[in-house]
Amino acid sequence: MPQPPTKANWIALIALGLIWGASFPGVTIALEGFAPLWVAAVRIVIGALTLLGVALVMGVRLRVSGTVMAFAAAMAVLSNAAPFFLLSWSQQHVTSGFAGITMAAIPLFVLGMAHAFVAGEQLTRPKALGFALGLVGVAVLIGPGVLARTGSDFERVAQLGCLGAALCYAAGSIVTRRCPEVHPVGFGVWALSLASLLMVPVALAIEGVPTMPEARPLLAVVYLGLMPTGLATLLLVKIIRSAGPSFLAQVNYHVPVWSLALGVAFLGEPLAARYLLALAIIVAGLMLARRKGVRGQAVA
Repeated sequence: MPQPPTKANWIALIALGLIWGASFPGVTIALEGFAPLWVAAVRIVIGALTLLGVALVMGVRLRVSGTVMAFAAAMAVLSNAAPFFLLSWSQQHVTSGFAGITMAAIPLFVLGMAHAFVAGEQLTRPKALGFALGLVGVAVLIGPGVLARTGSDFERVAQLGCLGAALCYAAGSIVTRRCPEVHPVGFGVWALSLASLLMVPVALAIEGVPTMPEARPLLAVVYLGLMPTGLATLLLVKIIRSAGPSFLAQVNYHVPVWSLALGVAFLGEPLAARYLLALAIIVAGLMLARRKGVRGQAVA
């Protein structure tokens, strides 16, 4: 059973938010030397190798059933191949801070999907109100007047691409909930391995063999493979085992803040007031949806 969160749990949670938040500026830097499909493919391959090493060190059993393998294939597409590509392509046309904020919508999308696909996760009135408030925040984020931040002709499509990535992650979360019991590291090894088998041939066919980039984008893509997948997975497992998944869910409040702050500090991105307003509304919706002590009636 999860225990009350300790100081170590809080440090791990903040570190996890920072690692994931830094992935968005990392993608922007990686795009300086890699095409979008290769950013996704290389980080997936490095992530797969990293998790394989972690699994071997931890002695994780990698043999799984055909059912689990089918879920891993779904995860390969929904939580790795599709969102990594969507974010890589979209961040050519939007700031890393914007991409990070859209990830705050993931738990909102999960609320809606869980209502339909996960037993016992029906929308209560507080959840429904929080979901609606969060969608208002999303509308503020991508509404009229925010589309000229980078001046790209593809900015509207790229913004929708970021939201598409958030939807993919949410769907991947539902898949994870419905998957039979399996060690998360072993499951991650199979999901990333299958995603590698998908993305590398696609990248080769569409973008050709990549040329050796300069050190800056190369280090960025190595970071994307090692940290947000490797170390982050270890922290994630540690937090869930000690403090529980509900405590881990608070990382959704941290990631957008770190992505905004790092984008401003290291990439010189503008800190738009509209971004801050949208983030505040989305987080308020999440907090309302996660209120405890309120017995909410299920929404049909």
